[in-house]
Amino acid sequence: MDWYIWLVLLHVIAGFAFALAHGVSAFVAFKLRGEREPARVSALLDLSKTALPVSDIAILVLLATGIAEGFIGDWWGQAWIWVAIAVLVFLFIYMSTRGVMHIDKIRHAIGQAGFYDKKGAPVPEADPAALVVLLDSPRVMELAAVGLIGLAVILWLMVVKPF
Repeated sequence: MDWYIWLVLLHVIAGFAFALAHGVSAFVAFKLRGEREPARVSALLDLSKTALPVSDIAILVLLATGIAEGFIGDWWGQAWIWVAIAVLVFLFIYMSTRGVMHIDKIRHAIGQAGFYDKKGAPVPEADPAALVVLLDSPRVMELAAVGLIGLAVILWLMVVKPF
């Protein structure tokens, strides 16, 4: 039995699952730009948060299948797979720092705890003026551009295998 083709199929399915789940957060980020009501902002942030477990599981399956494909396909001696991993690590760090921290600031502005807050830390007071500034920020455009470019580079590397 050729396990490689099954791993590729699972890798592609996980990629679609990640894009679908993470797409919820992306669309929420764009929708937040037009919101000013803290209750609606909170509801949208909660919607985004519900998609995170699917996104997290999908990225783990992507990694596991990609690593297994690297061994079965004997790709580890080629540079493209290492560059793809480096781009993925960059995207993870970039999105975690620039994206999640931005969302945490929005949560703080509506008086909620953020993802990176210590457990049991006091919840900040709502700050409507800060909320407006954060929601008007071009950060979502920056994150979307970096994410789409990074995804395109990874897909190009996997399909073309240029080096």
